[in-house]
Amino acid sequence: MHVGLAWLSVICGADMCSVSLWDGYSHCYWIVAYLLFCPHVFEPHGRRLLIKMDTALIREYVMSAQSDIQQSPQMGEATTKASILNDFIELLGWEIPANTELEYSVKAFASTYKVDYALVLDGRPVAFLEAKGLDTPLNSTFREKFEDYLRGENVNWGILTNGQEYEFYQRRVVNSQVSVEMIEQTTLDQLPNKDKILEAYQPATIRDEESEVIVQHIRELREAWHTLSDDKDELAAAVVDTLTDSVSDAIEPDAESQAKEMIDRLITDIESEIDTNTDIPRQLDDEDSSTDFEDKTTQLYSGEISQSGDVVKTFADSVQGDLMTSVVNYFIQNHNLISAIEPLPYIPGRERAIINDEPTYNDREMKQARELEQGYYIELNLSWDQKQRELERMAEACGVEVSATKNDDSWIGSWVRVDIPDSPVLG
Repeated sequence: MHVGLAWLSVICGADMCSVSLWDGYSHCYWIVAYLLFCPHVFEPHGRRLLIKMDTALIREYVMSAQSDIQQSPQMGEATTKASILNDFIELLGWEIPANTELEYSVKAFASTYKVDYALVLDGRPVAFLEAKGLDTPLNSTFREKFEDYLRGENVNWGILTNGQEYEFYQRRVVNSQVSVEMIEQTTLDQLPNKDKILEAYQPATIRDEESEVIVQHIRELREAWHTLSDDKDELAAAVVDTLTDSVSDAIEPDAESQAKEMIDRLITDIESEIDTNTDIPRQLDDEDSSTDFEDKTTQLYSGEISQSGDVVKTFADSVQGDLMTSVVNYFIQNHNLISAIEPLPYIPGRERAIINDEPTYNDREMKQARELEQGYYIELNLSWDQKQRELERMAEACGVEVSATKNDDSWIGSWVRVDIPDSPVLG
């Protein structure tokens, strides 16, 4: 094992070479391991190794296109395609006319239109590229029309570009619902930094169904960027807690400063890998900056409490914080949680109060306090992973077991199962 991964294994108490770890905090640490020690290759979920595109070739394309643009900055569509975008098609590994059809007929808005490039495998289009002239900025009308092309023709991959602006799209079907999402939005000069997304549109990658792996990886990195950026202090504290618990309290001062520096480096590294400014749907949408992690997605969260394999209590809610509150209230009512964790405030980590008998701690308001049964308060300014971790700690204090996981499609909510050892059910 790489010495760095071994170090992370000490932190996490787990084998960081296993990329299937997606419970608790381990997914954040896997991303840490990937960014620090595996910047050029990754192997998600047992897939083949995916190697970056040759950035030298991308730079050559960019320099050539920039030279053409400098000579003719107001190119129309026909000239843009001939001077710039035909080369872009070839950069991605497609050939005109071998596996690329020009002016391909598509149906949209009850009419027939022509998409500029249809990228074809085994006789059917697998990706569309719609071109505009360099003199025509991309706008919402173009985007809506292009998205309808992808929906109407059941084509999963698309690129909308005017030679200077590049937008990458994916058509997805989740629970029979069809959506088209912009994956990445970038400019010509930034293409050398976008080798991952470019690889997703290569013929072999689409044929081998590896494009989804790459795009999902980009989503995960973007989600990691949001988490690292929004909650640096909390994450750094969690790393310090784990280190001091596993090693020694003597390392706390150095660990605290270095943990924050590491998170800053990760943020910078992710920003160099992917576009972090594009407004793309996230796995957990924050209501606003004041409510931090409170999830307002409409997807359902559910929970089960069982005894000897029989379900004795179930929970369901569209908000993860509400689900956590319900489970904790059940622990209070039926398993004497407060007695198990006293004295209050309950501070399982280094400094943050999770449960208290008032919505303040050290003369400061809890960031996102929610009132519990019997007049207690719980802190909900936690990510879903942190909520899972705290539920496990509370369950352990109560003498029960909690198992939490996410749906296989990480965009579709989560469920919690609580297994209770053989004992009379209280209440």
